Amino acid sequence: MILPRFYPVLPDAAMIARLVPLGVRLVQLRFKGDVAEIPAQIAAALAVCARHGAQLVVNDHWQAALDHGADFIHLGQEDLDSADTNAIARAGVRLGVSTHDRAELDRALALNPAYIALGPIWPTLLKQMPWHPQGLGKLTRWKSRIGAVPLVAIGGLTPARLPEVFAAGANVAAVVTDLVTAPDPEAQTRLWVQATGAIV
Repeated sequence: MILPRFYPVLPDAAMIARLVPLGVRLVQLRFKGDVAEIPAQIAAALAVCARHGAQLVVNDHWQAALDHGADFIHLGQEDLDSADTNAIARAGVRLGVSTHDRAELDRALALNPAYIALGPIWPTLLKQMPWHPQGLGKLTRWKSRIGAVPLVAIGGLTPARLPEVFAAGANVAAVVTDLVTAPDPEAQTRLWVQATGAIV
């Protein structure tokens, strides 16, 4: 599977509606607000992505994603503990999985994932992480272990760091802080679209 190289991870459907029309082709809805709003958030994000030819990935809320016909879900390791991965597979929904160590990687690979994510590659400022930065060397080791499965790098990524991230083995750059804290998220998104498009 080939995925777009730029993968924004955004907090709500409103921000997805702002940034997807700028050339985003793969985007994650990572909604952490009121659970009562989850169905509406997923529905709105799906509608935006359908209009603009983008792929939506729903973080965490796998049952709501299935209920609304989403076809791509992302789960962290803790989310895997409570998710019905058999139901996700039966629905034909693609699954991306976060990993941080070898045991988590083995667990993720057993699920036939659409991609494996590794992070944080560098320190990230947006939230407290229980893991130390993974570094570029680990990206290379992960890629050698997963072969053709797309590898997503996340954590502390900036456009200036892109060449070394891809050279280390990542196929996709997932971006959170550099977009959601930007003074002008639209301008930053255009920069990312241009930067990832220029790297073959």
